[in-house]
Amino acid sequence: MNNDVFVGRKEELKKLSHLLQKKSASLIAVRGRRRIGKSRLIEEFAKDKRLLTFAGIPPSPDITAQSQRDVFTGQLCKQIGLSNIVAQDWATLFSLLARHTNKGPVIILFDEISWMGSKDPSFLGKLKNAWDLEFKKNPNLILILCGSVSTWIEENIISSTAFFGRLSLLLKLEELPLNTCNELLQTKGFRGSAYEVFKILGVTGGIPWYLELIQSGLNANDNIKNLCFHKEGALFKEFDNIFHDLFEKRSEIYRPIIEILANGPLEFKKICKALDFAKSGTLSEYLDDLIESGFITRDYTWLVKSEKASKLSQFRLSDNYLRFYLKHVLPNRDRVLRDGFENQDISSLPGWSSIMGLQFENLVLKNRKKIWEKLGIRPGDIVADNPYFQKRTTTRKGCQVDYLIQTRFNTLFACEIKFSVNPLKSDIIHEVKKKISCITLPKRFSSWPVLIHVNGVDESVQDSGYFSEIIDFIP
Repeated sequence: MNNDVFVGRKEELKKLSHLLQKKSASLIAVRGRRRIGKSRLIEEFAKDKRLLTFAGIPPSPDITAQSQRDVFTGQLCKQIGLSNIVAQDWATLFSLLARHTNKGPVIILFDEISWMGSKDPSFLGKLKNAWDLEFKKNPNLILILCGSVSTWIEENIISSTAFFGRLSLLLKLEELPLNTCNELLQTKGFRGSAYEVFKILGVTGGIPWYLELIQSGLNANDNIKNLCFHKEGALFKEFDNIFHDLFEKRSEIYRPIIEILANGPLEFKKICKALDFAKSGTLSEYLDDLIESGFITRDYTWLVKSEKASKLSQFRLSDNYLRFYLKHVLPNRDRVLRDGFENQDISSLPGWSSIMGLQFENLVLKNRKKIWEKLGIRPGDIVADNPYFQKRTTTRKGCQVDYLIQTRFNTLFACEIKFSVNPLKSDIIHEVKKKISCITLPKRFSSWPVLIHVNGVDESVQDSGYFSEIIDFIP
């Protein structure tokens, strides 16, 4: 999302606009990963309306509850034209704000609210009282509580009894879909090929702010090098900022989980073993926090014959930036600090192809509706769809399928997802045949192999007629 051009988020804007038709005040919670575009969405929604914005400051050992109140006071004075206010209590500040917004259409944004109230245990109670007794008396007022620490918002606002029945709308912003990412890159003047676009998305995912950093006059590799492999690059220190801002002192708990999953999806037991962590609810809570924060995804497999969800699942690092940083930037951190990447071809980095393959899988899975459209599958006909895996037993082989779709017509679409610099050759056929042969098909079931690629396939693959569909995953 650009300061001049706003791209995407049409559904979110529609939901927000519906609130303008209400005849009562609205309380909204907006959450999502850092840099996902929460504040920019609200700015776009309120561009022709009265908007008052208040932002908490990142927590640190020196920041106190009064520090947060002082910052809020300064922002309040600037926006309502007052001066010489000293407030020792949030109730006083909320009441003052309510008095200056008690008439007419007005939108109030509390940005990074978890920071704002982090040092004062009475913050939320006083905010709730202010809403009940003052803010909501203006039927044209919209109060938006926004933050990157999704777990804090979930626990303290969405699931809190204090705010039960008071929220008019919950929004959780996800990454931009492929077509919107491409549109945003085009507004930035980037005109690279589909392969170039996917290289960029392999680093940025669908994170709006990261995409806004792309320079039109550079190719994908040079853009990535500038952002990630220069000590002044915007994405060189972003990883540390994410973990400090979101998890503070607990960052050292969450980071090892992310590092383990950067190598590929794992079951819960294997995560416990890799981290030498006892099986307990505590690790489950950490994983849930990372899921809620938008960094990892839990993929459940299922039983094809019964169509029932299995207890088996894998946790997948679904944030492309985090994996790229851990696998390529962090190992070269000292070299970057010495300006040692001036003449480096980043595509020659060890493991580049395999990591970009995992990144491409993430992009496909986040945009699976695009696959449904290509295959002519209606969403209502899908029984189950996910990365599929089955464990080896005495009666069956173990296997993994990148993406499997089961429909109510007893049809399985086994999708192989491949990101390659060169057109795919016929050896891919044997690879997919082997995977499908491991799935025990019940009677009257059929399986259809699908190949999803980004940079072309060899004529031998086309001529074989093996794949029921070969999908060029154009953004």
